[in-house]
Amino acid sequence: MLRIGLTGGIGSGKSTVAARLQARGAVVVDADRLAREVVEPGAPGLARITEEFGSAVIAPDGSLDRAALGAVVFADPAARRTLESITHPLIQARTRELFAAAPRESVVVHDVPLLVELGMAPGYHLVVMVHADEQVRHERLVSDRGMDPQAARSRIAAQAGVAQRRAVADVWLENHGSRKELAAKVDDTWDRRLAPYNQNLLTGTRARMTGPARLVPPDPTWPAQAARLIARLKHVLGDRAVVIEHIGSTSVPGLAAKDVIDLQLGVSHLADADDPAFIADLAAAGFPRMDGNTWDSPKSWDPDIAHWQKRFHGGSDPGRIVHLHIREVGSAGWTAALVFRDWLRAEPRERRAYEAMKRQLAGATDSTGEYAEAKEPWFDAAFDRARQWAMATGWQSA
Repeated sequence: MLRIGLTGGIGSGKSTVAARLQARGAVVVDADRLAREVVEPGAPGLARITEEFGSAVIAPDGSLDRAALGAVVFADPAARRTLESITHPLIQARTRELFAAAPRESVVVHDVPLLVELGMAPGYHLVVMVHADEQVRHERLVSDRGMDPQAARSRIAAQAGVAQRRAVADVWLENHGSRKELAAKVDDTWDRRLAPYNQNLLTGTRARMTGPARLVPPDPTWPAQAARLIARLKHVLGDRAVVIEHIGSTSVPGLAAKDVIDLQLGVSHLADADDPAFIADLAAAGFPRMDGNTWDSPKSWDPDIAHWQKRFHGGSDPGRIVHLHIREVGSAGWTAALVFRDWLRAEPRERRAYEAMKRQLAGATDSTGEYAEAKEPWFDAAFDRARQWAMATGWQSA
């Protein structure tokens, strides 16, 4: 089951996206609808709200006067937190029920207005963000919903800003055009990413590059992408992951690279990574175990292959190729990956030499496998230089 977090600022068009995803076959769990459900007349949530905020927020027919309650909580952060402490546990319990009831093969879209504000992003395989500029959203709220202009500004100001939204978004849908244009963007996202990702998830398949290795210019968003992946892995594994770090070429600013995010997950003992529950949890999160690739090539300064053992998982998301290397913390392989990264970050001349070598081999090999194998002789010498740099500078892992 692929879990998608869908969000966007008020007036962004999130509900339109949710409806289109549902038309494409997704199961949509609407947090706003559940929020209304848990405060219907006779529901425990409404009784608690009455106790906290008084009868002034109750309409003559006994239902919740949303406008009256909104006027209170959107002007008072403490009151908003009180309301959330009442409704959120009830909404979460109902959400779990609906997720559990969805068929295993489903793409489940969780439509959550406050996903960013509540720190929920790591709990999904992907976060889809619907965006429109503040002025556009304000105009929609006033003209389409009949909202008071000042109230509209207050609602927009109370939500997360653009930078916060970008930090958690895997898919960014701009919505400044027509509904037809937005629907086309949703369809493209479904066809190219969501449906294939779900199929990979169901079959335990990793997404991978095919054909010759292709280098791309440095992408300044690579660190943010890695941070989102690391947050998801931590959410899934908890303390079983001692440390998770971004390694490889995409972790080195200014370095051209294959568009692959390499992550190193450190465990206390490599046997921890072989626990069936550990493997199953990673697979369910979109990182299935891959056979083979159980050791790194030993270097001259530590030729014992036992110190270079690892496990390898690949990411199932076709929109973001991920290599997850699991190594024992403190092992030769774990240390070498971090030293090599930090050495390249610190030494511009070595970084340029590495990029030149990569470009030469990318043009002379027919597959990514051949490309990786062809780099090994250079690595043997480079790791010696990196180790000497680490000793000279007193390098220590963070």
